[in-house]
Amino acid sequence: MAGRNPGTKLELGWISKVHVNRPEVVRHAEQIKKWRTVKGNWQAAWLLKAVTCIDLTTLSGDDTPSSVHRLCFKAKHPIREDLLKALDMHDKGLYEEIRQCREACGEAHMKTILSTGELGSLANVYKASMIAMMAGSDFIKTSTGKEVENATFPVGVVMMRAIKEFYWQTGYKVGFKPAGGIRTAKEAITWLMLVKEELGVEWLTPELFRLGASSLLEDIEKQIFYHVTGSYPLQHDLAMA
Repeated sequence: MAGRNPGTKLELGWISKVHVNRPEVVRHAEQIKKWRTVKGNWQAAWLLKAVTCIDLTTLSGDDTPSSVHRLCFKAKHPIREDLLKALDMHDKGLYEEIRQCREACGEAHMKTILSTGELGSLANVYKASMIAMMAGSDFIKTSTGKEVENATFPVGVVMMRAIKEFYWQTGYKVGFKPAGGIRTAKEAITWLMLVKEELGVEWLTPELFRLGASSLLEDIEKQIFYHVTGSYPLQHDLAMA
């Protein structure tokens, strides 16, 4: 896991100087969404990268032991083994990551959910991100996924720029997790590209970037199935999450 963020003292002078150019942020986010879509093997590679960063979670009030069991099974086997073999990725670390996560549980990391849709402005998103990191958060997350407004690209840009400034000022790397409303493989790739653009490839690891999008895995597996077989799967072809 990434090194712990010990936090810093609360620097209100630093926070009070924050100004966010909303038109520029929105324009930049729209430009990223319009980037040329990757195809073929490059698309498959980006999708497999996204799989390693997905947090499978459930917040349903009607969960049952069997639904949780299915979710755990899907977490252990996110992509069908034959599809991974076709891509020569069947032995490239799905189990190693789980083992490392289990070892890392000995010292829990702190994740702060900002509920950005309720903060009122992008400037407040930046301030909340910075305060959370000063307080010692190892990860900052956009939302629970249950709010009216969840992860958006402008919010992502602002939170990542706060992470970058905090890293420049302190030397500590804080992780980022967008959550809510991320349902398609194309959106997942856009988020990955946004992280690469704003924070660099060193943040494109499960230790520093997570996708809060349990329903996303189904679409990613469908796209990988199409890449391998040339046709989209029937309902019985893929395991339920």
